[in-house]
Amino acid sequence: MRWVVDASVALKWVLPESGQEAARRLLDSGDDLSAPELLLLEAANALIRHVRLRSISRIEAASAYRTIDVIFHAPQASEPLIPSAFRLALELGHPLYDCIYLALALETEAKLVTADGKFVTACQRGGYGGHVSLLH
Repeated sequence: MRWVVDASVALKWVLPESGQEAARRLLDSGDDLSAPELLLLEAANALIRHVRLRSISRIEAASAYRTIDVIFHAPQASEPLIPSAFRLALELGHPLYDCIYLALALETEAKLVTADGKFVTACQRGGYGGHVSLLH
């Protein structure tokens, strides 16, 4: 199976969060995992937020980021996805950032996996439910 992974799933690989076991099963599945460059930006930002909140140390954040960076050592360029993501964001009434992942899934004939239930619901309402899966 081919999956596009969003930051909400990737962060579960490196942070003790609800859904971590399901995320690790996906990572260990041997399935083809891809992501846009945006994932690295979103993951880095989330890790910085965790440091500010003092839930992890700077060293833990740096290690977590390196882990995600190694997993996605060749992420897909995000910029070419912007026109499709823009159209999807307008169509779904959802943030562009999330739609970058959906645009990549559609372009590569993969399925997007996310822990964002609101995004899954928006995709289902917009007719894209078959292209997205809630992490479970």
